Amino acid sequence: MSEGRNTGRGGPAEGEDFSHWFVESFADYRQSAGASRIEGRIAGYLLIDESPGVTAEELATELGASRGSVSTYVRRLIDRGFVKVIRKPRDRTHYYAMDSDVWGGFLENEHAYLENQRRLATEALAHTDPKGPAHIRVLNMRDYMGWIIDNRMLRSEWNRFKAERDGGERDGGASGGENAGTA
Repeated sequence: MSEGRNTGRGGPAEGEDFSHWFVESFADYRQSAGASRIEGRIAGYLLIDESPGVTAEELATELGASRGSVSTYVRRLIDRGFVKVIRKPRDRTHYYAMDSDVWGGFLENEHAYLENQRRLATEALAHTDPKGPAHIRVLNMRDYMGWIIDNRMLRSEWNRFKAERDGGERDGGASGGENAGTA
């Protein structure tokens, strides 16, 4: 990351000031949503990183974090679909990066979550008293999940939006052929 200057308007203009501001701001948002601060800092760093991938050691150095902490939270981010592992031929080192459309990957995961929750509620309904309060709560759970699945075509709408935004180019040409759902 290069040297830069702060504009004094709350958001830095470029370089190191921008990178630091963005990483810390992203970490604030992630932390407010229940993630750890270091997890948010790693995700924020990878989101704006221009390299083809960084090592855990590079992340630890850039973020001033312990190597163990970085390894722990990188694994969590991989499990959540936020970060992917990149392997290079004849190099045993793991490199980490974000998919060009990590957000589309979240939509895929959300759909799987909704389907699983609907299936769980459907199974649970057979074990609740149809006249009891648990039955209506589980019925509402099942029907809410189904309603969202049936009425929110999020992934297809997101892909349609991107195609319109990019003038028909898939992913704006930035992905280099990556599958948008592989985050």
